[in-house]
Amino acid sequence: MNYSTINYEISHGILILRLNRPERMNAVNEEMYTEIAHLLQKYREDNDVRVVILTGSVRIKDGIKKQAFCAGADLKKHSAGERSHAQKRKYIEQAHETTRLLYHHPKPVIAAINGPARGAGAEMALACDFIIMSDEATIAFPETGLGTFVGGGVTLHLPRTVGLMKARELIYTGRVLDAAAAVDLGLALYSYPMATFLANVMEFAAAIARKAPISIAMAKKHLQESAMLGLETVLQLEADAILACMDTEDWQEGVNAFAQKRNPAYKGR
Repeated sequence: MNYSTINYEISHGILILRLNRPERMNAVNEEMYTEIAHLLQKYREDNDVRVVILTGSVRIKDGIKKQAFCAGADLKKHSAGERSHAQKRKYIEQAHETTRLLYHHPKPVIAAINGPARGAGAEMALACDFIIMSDEATIAFPETGLGTFVGGGVTLHLPRTVGLMKARELIYTGRVLDAAAAVDLGLALYSYPMATFLANVMEFAAAIARKAPISIAMAKKHLQESAMLGLETVLQLEADAILACMDTEDWQEGVNAFAQKRNPAYKGR
């Protein structure tokens, strides 16, 4: 598939997926959702990819560079009234499928927010395992000010991340958070200067990529599911996961490397 709204590269086991409609501040449309979904599916079972980074691109206008993560839905097309009711439903379902793929992707996904993240952009970021922001970036859920509603699982993910009352505030008011405020709330994990931002994110991703991929996949799956379950069920599921890990070559490699005081070389099997 040829991509026109995104581009990507793979470096040292890290897939960097860049939204690439800078002239529209990476506002999402049907084509972008389709391309993101295709790329995520393409590398879902690829053992050479250990971590996924979702980030934006740079808009250059009149010689001035402006960082863009995702400005949300492409409101210019929405305002044109070109969609029928059925087409609107299909668009929403397509957006939800993209956030579902991000959330359930077996590899850890890092939202590297380099510029404004609004609406659909914030929704995609929240579906990732981690949000890391540049110190120039901002994030907001402006839907109530536009007469619409949040999607992508925000009403589940946001309260679990920042607490119910803070989630209410952010959704009801659409308040724009800078990177420092997002970190303080626990919405973002870290913020870094733009000059070193991608290098810092890559360093964090590399620390995860060095770990045993089956163990990481288990950790992601069970951390997501455990919040919905009781302790006894969680203990049983964790026991099953530990046993599954112990039956892998990577588990034996980890034990051997520890005993031999060397770095392990995991292969995902």
